[in-house]
Order: sequence, then C-alpha cells, then structure tokens
Amino acid sequence: EPPIEIPSLIEEFVPFEKELAVMVARDRTGNTALYPVVEMVFNPDHNICDTVLAPARIPEEVTRETLRVAQAAVEALQGVGVFGVELFLTKNGKVLVNEVAPRPHNSGHYTIEACLTSQFEQHIRAITGLPLGATELIRPAVMLNLLGEAGETGIPFVEGMKEALSIPGVSLHLYGKREVRPFRKMGHVTILGTTIEEALRKAELIRGILKVRSLRKQHEG
Repeated sequence: EPPIEIPSLIEEFVPFEKELAVMVARDRTGNTALYPVVEMVFNPDHNICDTVLAPARIPEEVTRETLRVAQAAVEALQGVGVFGVELFLTKNGKVLVNEVAPRPHNSGHYTIEACLTSQFEQHIRAITGLPLGATELIRPAVMLNLLGEAGETGIPFVEGMKEALSIPGVSLHLYGKREVRPFRKMGHVTILGTTIEEALRKAELIRGILKVRSLRKQHEG
C-alpha cells in the first residue's frame, strides 16, 4: 500500500536488549515514590505484553539508571498521580524512555499483591493529598496478561480457573468484559514466589492451564 501522506513524526528503530517499566507516583507538592524496575516480555507474533517480571533481571547499575531516568521523566511533566514509564535498555547499555502513561498501568498490576501499596491506592493517595505509600516489593512476582485465545469470539468462558487457583501464591483478576476476541486483554494473573525463578516456573504452569475461550465453542464441544 502507498504511504499515507500526512504530517508525521517518525521515530528511528532502537535495537534494544530488554523492555523495562517503572511506576512512578508524584503528589501535589512534588514528592515522588518509585516502584521496582520490572521487565516486560512481549508476544513476538502480536506485539502485546504478555508477561511482567518484578524485579527485572538486570544489573544493579542498570536498575539505578532506570529509576533515575523514570523519575526525571515524570518530574519534567509536573503531573500528579501515578505514571507508567516504559523504557528500552539498548544493546549498548543505554536506558531510553519509550513512553509515559499518566495513569495506572498494565505493567503495575503486580503491585496489588506484591508491593506494600498498590498502584491504585497510590494514585488516590497522590491526587488527594495523602502521604505516598511505601513501594517496597514484598515478594518477587510474575504477572501474566490473560488474553483471548486465537479464533475465540463471543461470550467469554475461563477454562482452568479451579486448577490455577489451587496453586499457592496465584491471584486471578478478571475484567468483566462481555466479549472475548483473539488476543484481547480479559484479565491478569499475579504469581508470587520466594524467588523470581520460582514465580516464573509457576507462571509457566498457569500459562498452560488458564485459557479464555468463547462460551459458544464450549457448547459446541
């Protein structure tokens, strides 16, 4: 197809090693609170974030630089509330801002179970003048986005819920959407572990158990 001839801002592709994110809270007087750096893993076929690892598997010096850059980005905006800052770790070790989302963010859903203050409570604290809450990670966590399965359209049906919730440290959040579509975000699962490796092993089990399909296909089956 021919290119669209309209004024455009085109960014050069950045070869990156990892995609990272930081939730940053800023209150009405300019105080900030930073959550741990997390690692986002994207589905290579559909370019959708399907896994978030907290904490990110990066060296300490990269963690410090990522936090510095994320805080500077939010302070430059002078906004109030929580911000999801997405960043690239380039192949030559630089940390670059990809985008800033001025709201609770998919990469911060793990905070509900894994941090002392969830991103949602923190947002309310920030905008109402309450003290910002502590952001420490209680336990390592993996968050899986629960996506509609390929070829599934219609009333959603969650397969494997009972088995998944029998695994210790697993919390399921469904978004109440009335229709499932292929690769639509229908909910998320947070898996806690004593180490990030343990949480990842549990997450791979959950990935094979939980599926969002259409009720129509269940009836046909």
